[in-house]
Amino acid sequence: CSRPQKVCLCPFLPVHPLKVSTCLYIIQHPAEESRVLRTVPLLAACLPPDKCKILVGRRFNEDRYPELATVCRNPNTLILYPGAEATNLEEVAVMSSSPSVMIIIDGTWSQAKDIFYKNSLFRLPKQVQLKPSISSQYVIRTQPTNTCLSTLECAAVALSIMEKNKSIQETILHPLQALCTFQLQHGAQIHHSKEHLLKNGLYDKPMPKNKRKLRRMELLVNNVKI
Repeated sequence: CSRPQKVCLCPFLPVHPLKVSTCLYIIQHPAEESRVLRTVPLLAACLPPDKCKILVGRRFNEDRYPELATVCRNPNTLILYPGAEATNLEEVAVMSSSPSVMIIIDGTWSQAKDIFYKNSLFRLPKQVQLKPSISSQYVIRTQPTNTCLSTLECAAVALSIMEKNKSIQETILHPLQALCTFQLQHGAQIHHSKEHLLKNGLYDKPMPKNKRKLRRMELLVNNVKI
């Protein structure tokens, strides 16, 4: 896990990489590389190297990323990105019998949106989303809403659905739970979602002057799906 021995997470990782047929392509925004408490390295440590490939960047075109372009054109490739055009992953998994490839964008919501809409390759795969059935356990980082998940959590839920194996989710979430426990024991605070803070009058930062951002915060308070 590359962490100091005092807070080593290796005992919480699977002894052997999980055997999965689904291959993940993690499209990581460059800003995520410098974050101390990242979840993608933990995800990669749970899976075989050939089942979790990480590409770092903002712009991805066919000339520079021919392998990714081929993957995006494959009819079995899915991209996990919520929206009006996205199908619930459970429905897709029921119909799918062949090994799939899934693309997940790693970054803040604004970074992920920028990557998704400014790279035409990512509009080629079938767009899927997860049902908001669980709350994030990544409590040491603030999420926009109560149902927003970290990249590792998204991957854990998605893989358990695609592989039809609930234990995969539990195995991948285990090191994340340990990470949060260690951090809380060493002075970190539990971070409630922005939605929770706004609804309970606990948001202590200045309200944004940008009308679009202010409107988004009003929607959160009024429980409107964004």
